[in-house]
Amino acid sequence: MSQANTSKVWFVTGASRGFGALIVRDALQRGDRVVATARNPRQVIDALGEHPNLLAVKLDVTQEADAVAAVAQAVARFGRIDVLVNNAGFGVLGAVEETSIEEAKRLFDTNVFGLLAVSRAVLPQMRRQRSGHVINISSLGGYSGYFGWGVYGSTKFAVEGITEAMSQELAPLGIHVTVVEPGFFRTDFLNDNSLVSTAARIDDYADTVGKMRALASELNHKQPGDPQKFARAVLTLADAANPPLRLPLGTDAIARIEHKHSFVEGELAAWRTLAVSTDHDDVAVA
Repeated sequence: MSQANTSKVWFVTGASRGFGALIVRDALQRGDRVVATARNPRQVIDALGEHPNLLAVKLDVTQEADAVAAVAQAVARFGRIDVLVNNAGFGVLGAVEETSIEEAKRLFDTNVFGLLAVSRAVLPQMRRQRSGHVINISSLGGYSGYFGWGVYGSTKFAVEGITEAMSQELAPLGIHVTVVEPGFFRTDFLNDNSLVSTAARIDDYADTVGKMRALASELNHKQPGDPQKFARAVLTLADAANPPLRLPLGTDAIARIEHKHSFVEGELAAWRTLAVSTDHDDVAVA
């Protein structure tokens, strides 16, 4: 893996805590310049302190005007943006049927439409530079669906699809795009301020989603992943000359991905005859 050591300008959303704050901290420590955004930028300063290479900026990702204004401030201060980390987001735990339209819309507004708004604001600058790296923080749940996480996972499935298309669109312009797929890390994600449980509870889901709610509570702050190592991995990713399209992080993420690949291959083999039978008769079967 080839790496470059030149100083970078980062633009990180959701930077007041969790992964975002750790990425900002590590980037600053190695001499990079960082635009750290949050709904309340004061929380960024409280978490990380004042720093000459840090610009804390107000950004509610659900407000596209905020994104445009934040990017303008970033370019005015540092002249460019080399790495965009779309990190802002939250989770909803509940069965698909239990999740109200209002709960789903709030989730998509932040996790999907917010990511799109920030990307649209940053990409014109990266296109002018003919360089940059967009890093979209997804989830293990964006690659493999699981009970209790269906609607949350659907937002991350969307991020996966958006990232794949962006990588194809932006590669000719010298811009890399990667989706990061963390498993469970020992952050505050399972706390009430990051994870919302659906208001509705349906007894028929007690043996699936009900058990997942209990597991999430038991697992909180006992997750296998180390957030400090996550942040360092993201910096390594940003330095790579040829970064991957996907980067799963954590042994649990890798295990789940391998399990899904095995399952999909098994189903494809079992149903291949029917699957290929639907082509026109004049289409040669490979």
